[in-house]
Amino acid sequence: MISLSYTEENYLKAIYHLSYLGKECITTNEIAEMLNTKPASVSDMLKKLSQKEMINYVKYYGVEITDQGKSCALKIVRKHRLWEVFLVEKLKFNWDEVHDVAEELEHIQSNLLIERLDHFLGFPKYDPHGDPIPGADGLLREKPQIGLCDLTINDIGFLSNVKEAGVAFLQYCDKVGLKIGVKIKVIDKVSFDNSLEIEIDNIKTISISKEVSKNIFVTR
Repeated sequence: MISLSYTEENYLKAIYHLSYLGKECITTNEIAEMLNTKPASVSDMLKKLSQKEMINYVKYYGVEITDQGKSCALKIVRKHRLWEVFLVEKLKFNWDEVHDVAEELEHIQSNLLIERLDHFLGFPKYDPHGDPIPGADGLLREKPQIGLCDLTINDIGFLSNVKEAGVAFLQYCDKVGLKIGVKIKVIDKVSFDNSLEIEIDNIKTISISKEVSKNIFVTR
């Protein structure tokens, strides 16, 4: 098993997430923006990851993650999401508090610890934000879901995932009652700005912006 440094793991995970969004060839500027660093620093790190065969890197062209790189990245993602479940379920963190802590814990190099953690948690399939947890076999099993913004009037779905994991967004969701598992019914869709009026769990009705609805996904 090739050893990666803390920083190399962070870069590899960022490249994986960008490729997961559908980008076949990722630029240094995109990586720099995601990691909030300078493109020059990115280029140096990409050379190291290329030497370890985690990525294919061509200067001035871009980056493609290799199969080996994807496998390593998924292991990091698996650890991160399992730790988020642990922090929320066992230590009673709020879902907006766990990302930074899990960012630290994901770098612990103990396969045995992670497998025992998975067993202790009851082999969860999804993290507190509804993102799928890669299995020990390295496979990512996703559930079919649809964006809340794509529902029409009288459609019903159950909140399954939030794509925006920023603290402000998650705190907003908490404030208005948008939590994983709640039942959502579209009452009205405003043609002017595509904002939605929705009913939550047959109890309360709220209005949300198009930007909010784009970041919320439901199962039917």
